Amino acid sequence: MGGQLSRVAMTGAAVALLRRLVDQHGPVMFHQSGGCCDGSAPMCYPEGEFRVGASDVLLGHVGDGTPFWMSADQYAYWRHTHLTVDVVAGRGSGFSLEAPEGVRFLIRSRLLTDDELAVLDN
Repeated sequence: MGGQLSRVAMTGAAVALLRRLVDQHGPVMFHQSGGCCDGSAPMCYPEGEFRVGASDVLLGHVGDGTPFWMSADQYAYWRHTHLTVDVVAGRGSGFSLEAPEGVRFLIRSRLLTDDELAVLDN
């Protein structure tokens, strides 16, 4: 978490991939939905190509300021967790920008402590 309390962070490998994607596509954003198929995987889109709305929650920013959004329904289930975006070999969704790279973003999670929750919920 880099000394700053947050709900979402990235591994070094994920940050490196994110930087490559930004170099190729310009500013990007993440969205984590609760849908079927790859709904449990964070999706990376060019900024502005996925519309967020009132039913989405901004969890924070990753990398060099990339926004990370989650659907409100998914957030209701995961609000007690800290999420770490990682990258693994394999093909994910064809809609996420990393798909042609032969890798996919993936979420690793842990429960937040009571102290962390108290700070984050304020």
